[in-house]
Amino acid sequence: MRGIATHTQAMHAHSSVAVGMKGATKAMAAMNKQMEPAKQAKVMQEFQKQSAQMDMTTEMMSDVIDDALDDDEAEEETEELTNQVLDEIGIDIASQLSSAPKGRIAAKNTENVGSSGVDDLEKRLAALRNP
Repeated sequence: MRGIATHTQAMHAHSSVAVGMKGATKAMAAMNKQMEPAKQAKVMQEFQKQSAQMDMTTEMMSDVIDDALDDDEAEEETEELTNQVLDEIGIDIASQLSSAPKGRIAAKNTENVGSSGVDDLEKRLAALRNP
């Protein structure tokens, strides 16, 4: 008796699973009609194509920006051209810098020049006040 009861319960469980699978199959069929797998595959292919194109464009823009910001060659060419022009007009910056005075200028000389100028201005002002 127990064997028959167990067997009946198993058949009932199988029947319930079959009904559940039938419902799932209907739901999947309805979803399949709505989603149109061929159309979805086409959309995915287009997405992959656009993504690859965007990656290439990004890489190209990155390379261009790197080239524009990394202009060491342009600096060297500019410096070389500047030196060539200066050489043509006879300016040698290094020799002019070497002949420039070195050290500090005495502070007393600067003060004397300034005070003599002030003294001169005071004398001229006094002469204008007393005609």
